[in-house]
Amino acid sequence: MSIRKRTWTTAKGEEKTAWVVDYADGKGTRRLKTFSKKKEADQFAATAKVEVREGSHVADSDSATVKKAGAFWLASVEAAGRERTTVDSYRSHVDLHIVPFIGDLKLTALNIAAARSFEDQMRAGGRSPAMIRKVMVSLGSLLADAQERGLTARNVIRDIRGRRKGVDRRQEKRHKGRLKVGTDIPTRDEVKAIVGALAGRWRPLLLTAIFTGLRASEVRGLRWIDVDLERREVHVYQRADRFNRIANPKSISGERTVPAPPIVINALREWKLICPKRDTGKVDADGKAIVVLDLVFPNGQGKVEQLNNIVRRGLQPTEVRAGVSVDTGKLDAEGEPILEAKYKGLHALRHFYASWCINRQEDGGLGLPLKVVQERMGHSSVTMTADVYGHLFPRGDDADELARAESALLA
Repeated sequence: MSIRKRTWTTAKGEEKTAWVVDYADGKGTRRLKTFSKKKEADQFAATAKVEVREGSHVADSDSATVKKAGAFWLASVEAAGRERTTVDSYRSHVDLHIVPFIGDLKLTALNIAAARSFEDQMRAGGRSPAMIRKVMVSLGSLLADAQERGLTARNVIRDIRGRRKGVDRRQEKRHKGRLKVGTDIPTRDEVKAIVGALAGRWRPLLLTAIFTGLRASEVRGLRWIDVDLERREVHVYQRADRFNRIANPKSISGERTVPAPPIVINALREWKLICPKRDTGKVDADGKAIVVLDLVFPNGQGKVEQLNNIVRRGLQPTEVRAGVSVDTGKLDAEGEPILEAKYKGLHALRHFYASWCINRQEDGGLGLPLKVVQERMGHSSVTMTADVYGHLFPRGDDADELARAESALLA
């Protein structure tokens, strides 16, 4: 490998200078790469020398554009059978954010400086910090796929992530707000009021959400064969995604058994008698349509219920009837204040279930251990449960506890 200076005179008589790196790639092919500054040529030569030795070097002519690599990555994600929501999310990242800014850039030219410039461009283009983070994660996965295909030797996003990891973690712990009872988590009095206001087809559904902690997708995908009314247990084996397609739980830990209190079991017994059945599309010997009980909380045709319907027609009107509401500051046609639900989605009920499991002492019971709460919630790890709900666990008086420990030690 050598670096030489090249000088020439243009047609206008101007003298130009460039630096050429002359080297052989891992395949024995002679390569030339030109730079305007010797510093840049030295940096490339040093990097290329190591990559050639390790067999990971990719020449510019063998590389691909970010757009082409994105197409390869999306095709592999789809072929791997990932959920439709996941594929659509990745596709939007590529089509709406990555390609418009750096789609024509060669992968070999995508260095840390280019990646930082891409972040700045997205920020200037009005992308939110959350969206920028998601897009950068997708870009990292795209580059990892390109590495496996031999299109690039380096994943600059992982290089950046490695540098920022410690700082990001400290900032996240410092800035991430804790869930607050009465703001993010309904209070016990609010839940009592909501339970008292429940009626009609939404009553069994919302009782199940409140007292089992199932995710909204798990409630929508729950089947009657997964509900054991005798043992008072709910088994989670599937969920319904936002496209109403049935899929596996979010993780292995998502498959679980959750005990249900009598109020839920009694409501489900009553609901089962009138629950809409699903048309199988088949007919019996007499030519009558065969319908079966399948989903526990379906729509009128026995199919997956829309999440929007549950929230807009079930949860939020119930909250307003229960007085768990906030004043919008507006008046209706009759001059009455317009109220809206305090908690906007079913996840608030899931948060309540977790806090209820943790603080059973207020109901005369024992709070559940962290590991049991994790299993009930279907979290992938105890760490996740601790990060989200750890601050809700009851704590004794530290001063008194230390005084007792001191007495025991020095007695």
